[in-house]
Amino acid sequence: MTRAVFFDVDGVLVHGMHHNPARTRRWDTTLMNDLGVDPARFTNEFIFDVFVKKVVNGKMSVIEALERHLPALGYKGSPMVFLDYWLKKDSVLNQELIQAIKQLKAKSDIRLYVATNQEHIRASWLWSQCGLSQIFDDMFHSARVGIRKPDPAYFDFIRRRIGAQDEAPLFFDDTPKVVDGARAHGWDAVLFDTNRDFFEHPWIAEKLASA
Repeated sequence: MTRAVFFDVDGVLVHGMHHNPARTRRWDTTLMNDLGVDPARFTNEFIFDVFVKKVVNGKMSVIEALERHLPALGYKGSPMVFLDYWLKKDSVLNQELIQAIKQLKAKSDIRLYVATNQEHIRASWLWSQCGLSQIFDDMFHSARVGIRKPDPAYFDFIRRRIGAQDEAPLFFDDTPKVVDGARAHGWDAVLFDTNRDFFEHPWIAEKLASA
């Protein structure tokens, strides 16, 4: 019997923004010095506005959004340069977790997936440049799906793609409302704070012990 195991990106696979502020690794700490953009303004005026409302769900490209909004934040350069900086700074993989997931990949009864609220370009960057394609069977990012977690339609999309499952999908995510949404959809969802939440999960621990 094959089981599907899903992982969120930021706060789980990548050391980045985490629902628990104490676990957050910010990518923008030198943004002002390097590119002249105030990180607080970028977060409040770009991320919490057009990025969340239109980019992450695939309604606008991140390049178009940056082109429109960066000048108001004092950046006059190319949005391509800005995005390259952002991608490189925000791609620090959780190597301990990644190495353990690679052990799971060797098992024929496990299918590995990424489930993330993500726009197209970063999703592709993580998949191709950061090597997630070498580990996971597929990535379900919100811009591809057209809607963000934890909307029920997001989980419906995945169900249609992976088909009926004999066992509830296992899912690790750092955001409580996403975990609640996944559980409401019948998934075995685990609130991820640190790697211990993965390693100490009974099903995972059993699989790793027999790896």
